[in-house]
Amino acid sequence: MTMKPFSYLPIMMRTGQRDALLIGGGQVAVQKMRLLKGRCRRLHIWAESVHPELEALIAQGQAVFRQGRVEEQALREILPEMAVVFAATDDEAVNEMVSRQAHALRVPVCVVDNQELSSFITPALVDRSPVQVAITTGGASPVLARRVRQMVEAMLPARVGEAARFMQQQRGWLKARLPHVKQRQRVWESFVDGPAYEAALAGEEASARHQLEQLVEAAEGVATRPQGEVWLVGAGPGNPDWLTLAALRLMQNADSVLYDNLVAPEVLDRVRRDAERVYVGKKRSHHTLPQRDIESELLRRAQRGERVLRLKGGDPFVFGRGGEEMESLLAAHVPVRVVPGITAANGCAVAAGIPLTHRDCAQSCIMVTGHARADGTLNLHWPSLARKGQTVVIYMGLSSIGELCQQMQGHGLPAHWPVAVIYRGSCPDQRCVKGTLGTITALVQQQGLESPVLIIVGEVVHHRGAVEPPVASSESTSKERA
Repeated sequence: MTMKPFSYLPIMMRTGQRDALLIGGGQVAVQKMRLLKGRCRRLHIWAESVHPELEALIAQGQAVFRQGRVEEQALREILPEMAVVFAATDDEAVNEMVSRQAHALRVPVCVVDNQELSSFITPALVDRSPVQVAITTGGASPVLARRVRQMVEAMLPARVGEAARFMQQQRGWLKARLPHVKQRQRVWESFVDGPAYEAALAGEEASARHQLEQLVEAAEGVATRPQGEVWLVGAGPGNPDWLTLAALRLMQNADSVLYDNLVAPEVLDRVRRDAERVYVGKKRSHHTLPQRDIESELLRRAQRGERVLRLKGGDPFVFGRGGEEMESLLAAHVPVRVVPGITAANGCAVAAGIPLTHRDCAQSCIMVTGHARADGTLNLHWPSLARKGQTVVIYMGLSSIGELCQQMQGHGLPAHWPVAVIYRGSCPDQRCVKGTLGTITALVQQQGLESPVLIIVGEVVHHRGAVEPPVASSESTSKERA
């Protein structure tokens, strides 16, 4: 029977003005001491004997030592004074008693390696104080959390804490100079993205301050309402790990985001938490907003000073109507930035293990839309599509798959010509149905596939590799030994 995972709220708790209690004196207790040291007013250690490192700490007067076995009545008396308590003993009866009393008195308790008895767990920690990064898998895999910690350690500059302190020292005068929150926010974003931040990292505070003042002066010369802009960003086929670094940065800087039906929820989770989210998705025969209204909404928000993220599945310039939106905005003199994404054709094909080109059978690749006209017919150049030696990738073709297959056979391709239909390529629930021009329509109906799908026609389907679809890393909960 699979145990339901625990749910955790990642928070930062202020403990500097309160005491903490550590029960146990072995190597595990040493690890928790290193976490608590400097983060609480006074550390209390209760154990029958202690590790030499704990002994040295006690001798230096940095911890209060209570020697002997933990007694329940004495524990009840001191627990209310504690911000947190850690039980790090190998005595299960003691650990259970500590947990019971802490829960009764509503004192946060962590019993090491026992989630059932704990009200909180500790993450793997990257410490560049005051910058701290907590990494957790909710107790699922401490080893994985440590590996992620190693990656974060490698990414964060060693002096990022000093840069953060410098920025904190500037907040008072900058707020007085720029009373509008959005102006200050943009100044800080320009600071972090530019050479001023590098100066702060290098400890060159005079240079960093001078460059920050230049950014402020530039902001003061702009109208009270800042200039808005629109970012047309490709979100890829669905796997959030496939987002570009540029996309992630803009997703964190946007004031509002307009997203469509093809943007996976896991991708949307990477958008800045306080950004306004507006769904403008399109499904067959059901448009939340017509295209003209979407363009008007982008324009309206940009003209009132917002940085608007138009997040699109795949790539904004490949059947994403990004070109139309760009033209509309530029005509109104609104700045536009475009960030490409992994196209649905590339992403879904890779996720299904199908090469789009192959030296033996496909020297070209054609991408077309299978979206039917109002009368249900397709306006495609069938003679150029129904050829051997190429791959045809069809977007939005599920509702017209029957006609697609008939037309390709009618223009020269045999009924046994291979076809693959990929549902939600690159996502955890991805499915791929293989068939031929003569069989795929019935197979899709039997499998109950729904949009969004991508259709690949060509002999490359025979070269499908036995690859597993990439699974998105959607960690957002917590534990691990620090």
